[in-house]
Amino acid sequence: MGIQGTEVAKESSDIIILDDNFASVVKLTVNVAALIINVVAAISSGNVPLNAVQLLWVNLIMDTLGALALATEPPTDQLMKRTPVGRREPLVTNIMWRNLFIQAVYQVAVLLTLNFRGRDLLHLTQDTLEHSSKVKNSFIFNTFVLCQVFNEFNARKPEELNIFEGVSRNHLFLAVVSVTVVLQVIIIEFLGKFTSTVRLSWQLWLVSLAIAFISWPLALVGKFIPVPQTPLKNLILKCWPKKKKQGDEGAAPPPV
Repeated sequence: MGIQGTEVAKESSDIIILDDNFASVVKLTVNVAALIINVVAAISSGNVPLNAVQLLWVNLIMDTLGALALATEPPTDQLMKRTPVGRREPLVTNIMWRNLFIQAVYQVAVLLTLNFRGRDLLHLTQDTLEHSSKVKNSFIFNTFVLCQVFNEFNARKPEELNIFEGVSRNHLFLAVVSVTVVLQVIIIEFLGKFTSTVRLSWQLWLVSLAIAFISWPLALVGKFIPVPQTPLKNLILKCWPKKKKQGDEGAAPPPV
């Protein structure tokens, strides 16, 4: 913990949570996806599909609203069935890395495809280049936000198959998700000048929802992929060649 943690704990930790909130870890996926999308688009075409205001809104969803929704998740009886976790175990487990990788790859693949082929796939070639580009970028932004909203349900149960178990009892989670969706509709439909977006047709809204919905079955299938018990950092250290110490060159080989 960055605020309440002792200096000894900080020095011996791999990760320090600056705001003392475990839910802050869920923002990894969105930051990785947003970074890759904008970097690749900027290098290839010189234009970025997500501007600064849109990225601020996405980060607000995950860092504030998303963290608030997930941090208020009530405890379940399943927690008592978990084995104890050692003090040296990493905060981000291999299961979390697997889920993060699956969602990030899916979002990056879909949104980059829309960025480069969106005008053809969305049948916008009949419009002017300027208007079609605005519609395409607005659609990318809308789809990206909805992917984060749907992924909040996946983050509730990273290890369990049923991500909806107990969701009806968490009224704050449902309220945060509902408010996020309502605000997104308002941003797209009424705040276009502020966010540099244009209104989307109901067909494009349905396509955005369909793309975001795929993250649920994708996360379900991904949970059948086995992950090693050894922390990822330890696996990397095992594969990394050890440096020879001074004087090892002339040392005799160990007996067989």
